[in-house]
Amino acid sequence: MGKHLPTADPLLRLQASITARDDRLLGWLYDHGVLTTDQIAAALFPSLDFTQRRLRRLTLLRVLDRFRPNRAYGGSYPYHYVLDQLGYDHVHAQRGLGRGRRDQARRRKQSLTSRPDLPHLIGGNQVFIDLAAHARTHADTELARWQPASAYHDPGTLYREGGDPQIIIAGATGFPRPDGAGVWTERGLSVPFFLEYDTSGEHLPVLIEKIAKYDRLHLMSTWAWPVLFHLPSARREANLHHRLAGIDLTTVIATTTAELRTALDASPADQVWQLAAHGGRHRLIDLPYTDTDHDDEFPTHTAPDQDGRSA
Repeated sequence: MGKHLPTADPLLRLQASITARDDRLLGWLYDHGVLTTDQIAAALFPSLDFTQRRLRRLTLLRVLDRFRPNRAYGGSYPYHYVLDQLGYDHVHAQRGLGRGRRDQARRRKQSLTSRPDLPHLIGGNQVFIDLAAHARTHADTELARWQPASAYHDPGTLYREGGDPQIIIAGATGFPRPDGAGVWTERGLSVPFFLEYDTSGEHLPVLIEKIAKYDRLHLMSTWAWPVLFHLPSARREANLHHRLAGIDLTTVIATTTAELRTALDASPADQVWQLAAHGGRHRLIDLPYTDTDHDDEFPTHTAPDQDGRSA
C-alpha cells in the first residue's frame, strides 16, 4: 500500500499564495469588520471585474465570507465581505497573536449581520475607503493609518504624558469615542484626525455633547486632533454651525456633507472641510492640530497655523 502524505496546513498554503494587496484587505476586515465589493474595488483594485474574481477566489479558500443584507423595500444590497476563519488565522499569524478562537469568524459574522447600525459602520468605513481610493490614484498621498472606533473605547488610550491622569481613571463616559481615526499624508505633510460619521439619527444636542467631550479632552491633555464631522446634508451642517457659533471651542471642528461631496465628486482629501467659526472650505491636509507625538512619528510634517496655512 502507498504511503499517505500529510495534508498541508491550510494556513501555510494560504501564506504561500497571499499578495500584499490581500494582506491589506484582510487587515482592514480584521480591524473594521465589513466592507462591500464596491469599497474594496475602489480602494485596492484596478477594476470591479478584477476585484470580483479575487474575492471569489478568497471566498472559495475560506479566507473570506460574505452576506447580502436585504433592503427594507425589497431587493438586497451588494455583497458585504467579512473574514472567514482562515482569514482570522492569517491575520493572527501576521501580527504574532497566535491562533484565535475556532468560532471567531462565525461569531463576528453573526454580530455584524444582526447589528442595527450596520449602515453607520459601512458609511464611516466609506470615508476612509474614499481616502484610500484617492491615494491609489494620486502620487505622494497615503492613508497612513486607519484605526477603528474600538481603538478608543478605553479612555486610557487618550492619555499622553503630561496630561491629567483623570483621563485614565474618570471612565469613558466623559470622553469622546470617535467612529474612527486616521493619519493622512500628502506631499511630505501629514495630519492626524478623528472621524464622527453622522446619519441624522441623533438630535443636534447629542452632537454638541460629543464636541464638548473633545473639548474636555483637549483641556485635560497635551494634544488635540481635528475632529471631522461627516454630515448628510447642507441643512444639517448649517444647523450645527449655528449651534456652535455661541460656543468658545478649543478643539478644531471641521465639517463636510455627503451632498457637497456628491455634487463636486470630491474626495475627503479635497477642499470640502469647513472649520467652525471660519468661512470657506479647506483641504484635509491643511487642517491645524496639536500633537508633538505625531510630529515625532511623522517628522516630515510642517504644522499648519490656525488659519489652515502650512508654515
